[in-house]
Amino acid sequence: MSKAAPKRSLRSNKTTGKIRFSSPKKSQAQNILIPLYFLLYILLKIGQFVLFLNSLIIKKSQQGLTQAGYLVQKSRQILLTSGPPVKPVTKPAKPAFLPQPLSKVTLTKIVLLSLLIIILSSAYFFKQLLGQLPSPYLLDEANPPLTSQIYDRHGVLLYQFYADKNRQLVNLQQIPQNLINATIAIEDKHFYEHPGIDPLGIIRALRNNYENQNGNLQGGSTITQQLIKNTLLTPDQTITRKIKEVILAFWLERIYDKNQILQMYFNEVPYGGLSWGAQAAAQTYFGKDAHDLDLAESAYLAGLPTAPTEYSPYGAHPEQGKQRQKEVLQRMVEDNYITANQATKAFAEPLNFKPPVQTILAPHFVMYVKSLLVQKYGERMVSQGGLKITTTLDLKLEQMAEKVVGDEVSKLARLKVSNGAAMILDAHTGQILAMVGSKNYFDPQQGNVNVALSLRQPGSSIKVITYATAFKQGFTPGTILLDTPTNFKNTWGYSYSPVNYDGRFHGPVTIRTALGSSYNIPAVKTLALEGIPQFLQTAQDLGITTLTDTNNYGLSLTLGAGDVTLLQMMGVYDTFAQAGVKHTPQAILTITNSKGIVIEDHSQDQGQQVLTPQVAYLVTNILSDPKARMPAFGTNSGLEITGHTVAVKTGTSDNKRDNWAFGYTPNYVVGAWVGNNDNSPMDPQLSSGITGATPIWHDLMTNLLQNIPNQDFAKPAGIIEASIDGHKDLAISGQVPKNVVSQKKETQTDGDGHQKEVITYYDNFSTFIPKPTQTVQ
Repeated sequence: MSKAAPKRSLRSNKTTGKIRFSSPKKSQAQNILIPLYFLLYILLKIGQFVLFLNSLIIKKSQQGLTQAGYLVQKSRQILLTSGPPVKPVTKPAKPAFLPQPLSKVTLTKIVLLSLLIIILSSAYFFKQLLGQLPSPYLLDEANPPLTSQIYDRHGVLLYQFYADKNRQLVNLQQIPQNLINATIAIEDKHFYEHPGIDPLGIIRALRNNYENQNGNLQGGSTITQQLIKNTLLTPDQTITRKIKEVILAFWLERIYDKNQILQMYFNEVPYGGLSWGAQAAAQTYFGKDAHDLDLAESAYLAGLPTAPTEYSPYGAHPEQGKQRQKEVLQRMVEDNYITANQATKAFAEPLNFKPPVQTILAPHFVMYVKSLLVQKYGERMVSQGGLKITTTLDLKLEQMAEKVVGDEVSKLARLKVSNGAAMILDAHTGQILAMVGSKNYFDPQQGNVNVALSLRQPGSSIKVITYATAFKQGFTPGTILLDTPTNFKNTWGYSYSPVNYDGRFHGPVTIRTALGSSYNIPAVKTLALEGIPQFLQTAQDLGITTLTDTNNYGLSLTLGAGDVTLLQMMGVYDTFAQAGVKHTPQAILTITNSKGIVIEDHSQDQGQQVLTPQVAYLVTNILSDPKARMPAFGTNSGLEITGHTVAVKTGTSDNKRDNWAFGYTPNYVVGAWVGNNDNSPMDPQLSSGITGATPIWHDLMTNLLQNIPNQDFAKPAGIIEASIDGHKDLAISGQVPKNVVSQKKETQTDGDGHQKEVITYYDNFSTFIPKPTQTVQ
């Protein structure tokens, strides 16, 4: 239902690029009276609430005092009759500490005084606020957008937003009814009934946000509020900005009718990238005019404005846009716009997206940077605010990495591998030098999915966290563990019997060999000894944010049973490279606004010490020890970089869906992944750890280190050599090395009457009797 307002006709303005409304001449009084009318309305509601609240408080207080007095008197009677004799003492009828009931005159004064204070303070607040409000009439005026630009660290332009080049205005009659219905259903169910704000919508959003603690939050803003936010206000998340939005929405509904507001919304709302308005979005995503959109396409577009970067088919997670389409269709069914059968057919309909056509360099990285900026500054500021963003990326390294990933993934088709990803960090700062999210961003088969940001299982690459936690507790690289058949009871009471990738058991091994050769059973035993909560704490300290609830995980966590991202794991390995100093992977160096003022500068990040240098060094020393990985990987494997000391770790998930390689020097951290976007398993041959991701990692690291002299990892003070379990290895000074395995010697007689000494090794989980020739590794 539209509000009473002067009749207005629509006309296109060639100069400003907007459809404007002809309206009676506006007086200064009109600009003031409407906000004051809103203020009076709010103050009236506040007054009514205060009167109700005061009466309720007074009523409840009097009831409480009366009941308290009764209980005190009753207690005294019981004590006097049941206790020892006491001298009678004259007491007042009511306890002295209870106040007398307030008179009606006094109550009235309190209420009026409270109301006056609230009115005066509210009036002052709104007076200050009204002076800062832009006029809704500005919607009729030109507001030229400015191009934002993204550069690499050397000033090479990667991408720029031409938001003003792709805005095509349409009348409401040119918008298909399905798109109108879908938008109202998902964004503002009561659009035609409310006065600009929807209290029921706000309550519904609050309830949804309370019940769904999964990041899928609702804002409760009406279409009118969204129009105000997108055109007249900044995107900052403050109470003051929200109050301005509410007042202006209320004001806007007094100036324009509902259909005019809806038309402005469809011409101003951001649908992602360069697409501002429904017509531009229809052409960008589907290559057709808005009036030709069908139900499936309309439902998809209607879901974009809430988070256009997140839901975009060209973004890092295009599958989320499809899920959003499903939510829109369900809401349309609930509001009786379509039937359940129509919704099912629309959701099943393939969406034929146009491939992105604008030139873009380092696309996965650029879209990642854009998503970071949108979260902080909003879609309009990023696309039209004239920002200059200097990133950490080195375009030459990025293009080298893109080629390596593309070339190597093409060789893996025989192993049922269709995609790969890689990253390079500056180890000293955590700055991202290259981010390849998929083999080809422009591949129509979800090439734009950024696997660097996708949740995947890390396999054995996460064992470094297990052993870092153990080293904090007194374990050492020389501590003996038993790699023997072991049956564990998991958190849910089921048996768990891990096996090694080679299907063999290796008896007593040191932690150095267990980590270097990536044996599974010793890692599981170590996690059982140190505790899952302690592991999770170390993981969080190192920057893993996706492993949180202790109750969700069992001992298989050390073999990669929890989901992480490539980006997070790069931060983990960078921390080891920097002697325990964590640098959260950084994508942005500086941001300059349209006035040339630097508003962000991340070039001097100092990092945070989250592990002691000694603990970090023990892990690094093992990962850079060729002898430690020799039992599993042999000599001269793809994990070796000729002439350079490099720490390296591989990982493959149990289901063969993810294969990883991470390695670092004091200067660089390199990570690589291969797998399939649909999470289908790869060929089991990839479990060897030196196929799949390892060749990508090897080529990247080799290219980085060519013509650079070797640099060893610096040994920190406090690292000593000690005798542990009968042989020498590194330890932390001042720590008493922990022993896990005990041994028992006894003499046995064989069938020929010969006696021999038998040594039995045992720990809390299993026992092992070696062959006479077997030696401890």
